Amino acid sequence: ELVVQFQVLNQNCQCLAWKPCPAGVWPCPTESQHVVAGYSDGTVRVFSISRTEMELKMHPHAAALTAVAYSTDGEMILSGCKDGIVAVSSPRTGMTIHVLADHKGSPITVLQCTRKQYHDFGVEGGELWLATSCDRRVSVWASDWLQHKCELLDWLSFPAPAGPEGLDSLPPSLAAFCPWEHGVLVYVGFGIQKEALFYSLRRKQVLRKISLPAFATSLSLSPAAPFMAIGFGDRLLRLQPCPAGEPQDYAGHDDTVHLCRFAPSGRRLLTASHSAVLVWELTGA
Repeated sequence: ELVVQFQVLNQNCQCLAWKPCPAGVWPCPTESQHVVAGYSDGTVRVFSISRTEMELKMHPHAAALTAVAYSTDGEMILSGCKDGIVAVSSPRTGMTIHVLADHKGSPITVLQCTRKQYHDFGVEGGELWLATSCDRRVSVWASDWLQHKCELLDWLSFPAPAGPEGLDSLPPSLAAFCPWEHGVLVYVGFGIQKEALFYSLRRKQVLRKISLPAFATSLSLSPAAPFMAIGFGDRLLRLQPCPAGEPQDYAGHDDTVHLCRFAPSGRRLLTASHSAVLVWELTGA
């Protein structure tokens, strides 16, 4: 059932994210249900689900947006664009408070925030966040937005061979913080081998690798169990137990599986291809 629909004329919606629920509150109260969306004209728009209206429009970028995320407390919006610029904006004031050009020149593919303890990595900050760009680089930051602090914690660059001929576009570079293994992030992308890499932010090294049948086109990590969902270009979806286990492969898509998203409960998984959106029930997870 279609509950609500927002339309912006003459612009493509390139990315979106739900505002996180207040800490310790689930299900999310109606007044907290907001969606932020990034558009091809460089604008960011915030929509209220309960009021069915656009509440805020910001213009932090000169190029089309490619990734957007809320901070863990919902007080800041992080946005990345096609030219690699990352902006941090306040949905309360509509002002952009930080602009980072470290990934300049390569489109941002992923932005993700996670809560952290101040003493975890010997830096100040209320949360960690990462940015991933098409050129296989991942930056990890510790931030305290109230104090206007944003410190680079780690910078990863993954090698790859020259792009194969006849391939119009390389597989995306994707990274995510590991929910069940603190201080670890998972990376997939075009590289020397077809694999998922588990990198420790504490040890500054790759802990282990999981071989994949092809280069991944989408990635999601379950918040409730040690499982990864990985999409591929040949219409294949894989559920991969971690750190080891027998993977389960599923068909059913009509094209490249370009999106995987676990529900907050971890019991459902949403996947999408060219013209199909599938919802999976994870009975054994």
